[in-house]
Amino acid sequence: MSSAVGTEQHPPTEPEKGQQAPEQDRWRAALREILAGSVLTGVLAVLLAILVGSVLIAATDEHVRETAGYIGARPGDFFQATWDAIWGAYTALFRGSVYNTNATSFDQGIRPLTDTAKFAAPLILAGLGVGVGFRAGLFNIGGRGQMLLGGAAAGWVAYQFDLPAVFHLTLALVAAMVAGALWAGLAGLLKARTGAHEVIVTIMLNYVAYYLVFFALSQQSLLQAPDSFNPKSLPAKESAQLPKLLGDQYSLHLGFILALVAVAFAWWLLERSSLGFRIRAVGINPEAARASGINVSRIYVTVMLIAGALVGLAGANQVLGTVTSGVTVDLDAGIGFDAITVALLGRSRPLGILAAGILFGAFKAGGFTMQASQDIPVDIVLVVQSLIVLFLAAPPLVRTIFRLPAKEAK
Repeated sequence: MSSAVGTEQHPPTEPEKGQQAPEQDRWRAALREILAGSVLTGVLAVLLAILVGSVLIAATDEHVRETAGYIGARPGDFFQATWDAIWGAYTALFRGSVYNTNATSFDQGIRPLTDTAKFAAPLILAGLGVGVGFRAGLFNIGGRGQMLLGGAAAGWVAYQFDLPAVFHLTLALVAAMVAGALWAGLAGLLKARTGAHEVIVTIMLNYVAYYLVFFALSQQSLLQAPDSFNPKSLPAKESAQLPKLLGDQYSLHLGFILALVAVAFAWWLLERSSLGFRIRAVGINPEAARASGINVSRIYVTVMLIAGALVGLAGANQVLGTVTSGVTVDLDAGIGFDAITVALLGRSRPLGILAAGILFGAFKAGGFTMQASQDIPVDIVLVVQSLIVLFLAAPPLVRTIFRLPAKEAK
């Protein structure tokens, strides 16, 4: 009897198991949150695009195709040629975007990294403009038009006035921000007052901006350079140019610092300000935001003004960034649309957009080295960028390929 009682007094260590279970559940929940998170999905989308790009690199390589003709007899030649093509392509991309391992000095070696930062600056600025719109539920794809007008305004101020350097550059940048803000704000105003869809409006405004700038570049009284028959303005005066950060041997200029400042501003705006709280509320559910007293129409206009100002700065970066540059109808260089990819990859978060902009800047800087040293079409880089967009637009596909858990609805 006493032994039975003793047994009852010393049961199995179930409480200890119970104490361990919540700890295990917490770790399991954290792991599931990471695996189902959007950040990991974005990283895997990039890796998947690079893998598919590797297949395309191998398929376009002449030596790979040659060895494929006798793969049955000597398969080792085919696999070696495939490895050489892929390894050579991505090492060339690294040398052209991060560090040139063939350089004879450190100064020459880091030049690719400065080129990456230079290419990243307008992508970050324009990406922030698109990302801020996304956070309010607005799809701003009018980056091209906003860059054109922002760059045109900056270019006109840059060669039209004679001012001290600090004031001249500041005035040119402010003019770009105002022009881009007003152009994007028009789309926001139409959205707020008439319900016109911002996608359609911004697409149409891209064409309007293009032909407005083209007309201005055809008139010497407006933007066209004197005694010129080409649609191009005079380059910016030295007092309005973005100064070089590391000397004349590098192309990196103040535009990258402006991009970093814009990232800090966008982060504070969206994450720490009361306006940012209202922007995020409207983006999540405009009807609920309106019911809680938020003026949704005013938010739409305000967000588009801010977005346009950021994209206008990207246009100014293009015009004021080099000595020989001026206003042209192709000053946006496709950045207005690449910004959509940057914003998507960055999940519309300022720090994510910063990282995505640097990645795409590396693609741009390294793509030329790939083409020059490995004879690989630079379009392969564009294909990789397009694949990133494709996989980002289909998170369930990425999760299925890598067998990741689906994100639980809250």
